[in-house]
Amino acid sequence: MEVVVTADEMRRIDRIMIDEIGIPGIVLMENAGLKTAQAIAQYYAPVSGKAIVILCGKGNNGGDGFVVGRHLAAMGARVQIFLLGDKDAVTGDAKVNLEIAQASGLTIQEILDWTEFSSSLPQADIFVDALLGTGVKGEVKGLYRLAIEWLNSQRVPIVAIDAPSGVNNDDGNLLGVGVRAEMTVTMGNIKTGMLFYPGRAYGGRLLVADLNIPSSVYQKVNSQKFIATTEDVRRMLPQRRPNGYKNTFGKVLLFAGSTGLTGAAALSSMSVLKSGAGMAILALPKSLNAIMEGKITEVMTAPLPETNAGSISVSAIGSIDKLMDWCHVIAIGPGLSTHPETSRFVVQLLKKANKPLVIDADGINNLSGEIELIRQYPADVILTPHVGELARLIQKSNEEILQNRVQIVREWATILGKVLLLKGVPTIIGDPRGNIYFNLTANSGMATAGCGDVLTGIIAGFLAQGMPPLEAAVAGAFVHGLAGDLAKESLGERGMIASDIQNHVPAALQTIERGNVEEDTKRTPFRRLF
Repeated sequence: MEVVVTADEMRRIDRIMIDEIGIPGIVLMENAGLKTAQAIAQYYAPVSGKAIVILCGKGNNGGDGFVVGRHLAAMGARVQIFLLGDKDAVTGDAKVNLEIAQASGLTIQEILDWTEFSSSLPQADIFVDALLGTGVKGEVKGLYRLAIEWLNSQRVPIVAIDAPSGVNNDDGNLLGVGVRAEMTVTMGNIKTGMLFYPGRAYGGRLLVADLNIPSSVYQKVNSQKFIATTEDVRRMLPQRRPNGYKNTFGKVLLFAGSTGLTGAAALSSMSVLKSGAGMAILALPKSLNAIMEGKITEVMTAPLPETNAGSISVSAIGSIDKLMDWCHVIAIGPGLSTHPETSRFVVQLLKKANKPLVIDADGINNLSGEIELIRQYPADVILTPHVGELARLIQKSNEEILQNRVQIVREWATILGKVLLLKGVPTIIGDPRGNIYFNLTANSGMATAGCGDVLTGIIAGFLAQGMPPLEAAVAGAFVHGLAGDLAKESLGERGMIASDIQNHVPAALQTIERGNVEEDTKRTPFRRLF
């Protein structure tokens, strides 16, 4: 797993590395600068002869910039370094590297007045942002704001060291203004704010430079935030027994669909099978049975008593015992409707069932105010809401959730004692122990009706194949997003529909089993660099 940290957690990691492990801060700064220079040389080759302008702040991010300049100059680049402020204000390791850069023959020009500086603006093939990095607090003002605005007006690549200056590294929001980098080389670990917009867009291509941080350091910091990699998901996927048969690979019972919302039922039930499960039964209002039997050939159907609005009636609760005995996993919600009788059916189902359960869409909407019922459910539960559905379930506003998604998911996964997957960019998964998992596969073409129904089916299918609930949710989100990325490659984002995503699920599984998705930066916005 890739560990994700806040800016404060990264500072604590640095402090442990220096004070307890015994690696001097000057060595950490040298490594950061060297790896950034190597990344620039790799992605903008050849750097020999290129004009590279580095804008440095007075702190450690500026110190990294001095190191970058020294290494790029050694590679033959024509390096110019500008310091925002007085050299005498630079202290500590940054001051040491300023003096080393000067002793190496580099000139470091102070910028004390922007008007005076702007009259002779430097020309460059590449700009390097070493102004603020992860150390910024509060709104960016004065000389630094002017420098960032000027950088953003330049029509050449900008490489940010550690983080684009002006981006909040905890939530991705701008601190008044932020550098729009083409590439960011971040040190050690991805920062939380790099996963959320607008910060994610400002970072450009995100490369993580491995600083060989011992696992014992992460245990002391206890970030509890992770990103699953391809290798992680490969290990999670259940083994296929060569002598298995359809019962071996799991049976899912889905309660889904209502008049006008049959597509959700079809997408979720077919996605169960696409994920590798052996059998699926779609339990649906009886008036929809005939059309669904023609639409979903491989999925069995079970017609149930219905309301006058064409949704599952509460009276159906007396006719599902055999279905629930048959299945390994129950999924409920896609296209179900919120008819009062259907709502009572959902509540009664949770009181009656004892199989692992995936609850999505109207399954969640119908449980508003039923927190204790979910808490007391006797088997595993995975809830997969979008923001609006979660807001109705926990009685908060959409805005409250959007402003603090990580903390809300962590808090409510703990309160419920269940796995909670909040759909969005990025998708966030929380477990009852307080761990958080981010999913970085997916693209904007997946903002299409029915996309979430495909995810429900994949997760239910994984759960039925014997995966633990957390792994089913994490792997399900990854596979779902990767299927969307593969669909984008062949179809583009604009015209993609949910069935395109569903049809690429087998290819996504095959891709995971065969190779490393992170090697293709088109599919995910980061990869570990060195």
